[in-house]
Amino acid sequence: MSILVFAESIDGVFKKSTFEAVSYGSEVAKKTSATCVAVSIGNVDDSKLAELANYGADKIISIKGDKVANFVAEAYAKAIANVATAEGSTIIVISNTYSGKSVSPRVAAKLNAGIASGVISYPDTTAGFNVRRAVFSGKAFADVDVKTAVKVLAITPNTFDLVTNNKPANVVAADGGLSDADFVTQTIEVLRVTGKIPLTEAEIVVSGGRGLKGPENWGLIEDLAGILGAATACSKPVSDMDWRPHSEHVGQTGITIKPNLYIAVGISGAIQHLAGVSSSKVIVAINKDPEAPFFKAADYGIVGDAFDVMPKIIEAAKKLKG
Repeated sequence: MSILVFAESIDGVFKKSTFEAVSYGSEVAKKTSATCVAVSIGNVDDSKLAELANYGADKIISIKGDKVANFVAEAYAKAIANVATAEGSTIIVISNTYSGKSVSPRVAAKLNAGIASGVISYPDTTAGFNVRRAVFSGKAFADVDVKTAVKVLAITPNTFDLVTNNKPANVVAADGGLSDADFVTQTIEVLRVTGKIPLTEAEIVVSGGRGLKGPENWGLIEDLAGILGAATACSKPVSDMDWRPHSEHVGQTGITIKPNLYIAVGISGAIQHLAGVSSSKVIVAINKDPEAPFFKAADYGIVGDAFDVMPKIIEAAKKLKG
C-alpha cells in the first residue's frame, strides 16, 4: 500500500506547498504503515526531484516531456490516476492550490474515490477514516468520514509543518500513460507575476485599503513588507480603482490566504474581505475608526491614522531586524 502525493511544480521549481504535501503524505504513510510516493509532472531537473526525498518521499516518479511542460488539468489528472493505480495507492494527497483544485476532483472521479478538500488535519483512523476541513470560508469546521477504498485529500496550504527526512532519492521515469488525445486543451501563453512572494505561500502579509487614500502612499505598505520579508496585498476596492494589481486582491472574490501574520492597514473589514483572510493565525488591524468591523476579528488592533501609525511601526521593525 502507498500514499501518492502530487508534487506540483511551476517552471521546473517546487513551491513550499509541494513540500508541505509531501511532508503530510509521509506522516500519513507512517501512521498507516505505507510508503510515500511522489509523482512530479513537468520538466523538473533530477537535482530538484531529489529534494522531495528530504521531505519524506520513498519513491519519486517523474513524468517529463514537451506536452506536460505546461499544466493541463485533464492530462495531469489522468497521469496521477494511472500512477495511483499502478502503485496501489489508497490515499492521494494534493495541495489545494489553484492547480490542485482543478486536478483533485478529476482524480477522484477517475478512481471512484471519495474526496475531502480544504483538509486541515491528519486523518483519524481510530474508527474509520476521518479528516477535518474548513468550510464557509474558514468560519467553521466539518469532520468528514471518507468511506471509499481510495481517498483523495486536498490539503490547505500553510497549514502543516514541514518535516524533513534524510532519505536517499529514488527517482523513476514514467510516461503516465498519456497520449495526444489527453491534450485537448492547449496552453498558448502563460503570464505570471514575478519578483514577489506568492500570496498563497506567504507567512506574513501586509495589506492596504482605501484608508491609504491613493496609490502614491503605497510605499508605507511596501516598506514594512520589505523589512518583514512579507507579501503585499489589498482590498477589493483598491484593486477595482487600479491602485494595485488584481493579483494582490485578497478576499471572498479574490485570493484566500492563511499566513501566520496578516497586517491590515486602512481596511474596514467587510465580511467579503474577512472571508479571505480569517484563517490567518494572527491578525493585526490598523484603522482610525474604532467601530471598524475588522477590530472584532483581529487579535490586535491599533486605533489611529495609518499615516501616523505606519512610520512608527516601520521604524520599530527596522530596529527589530537590526
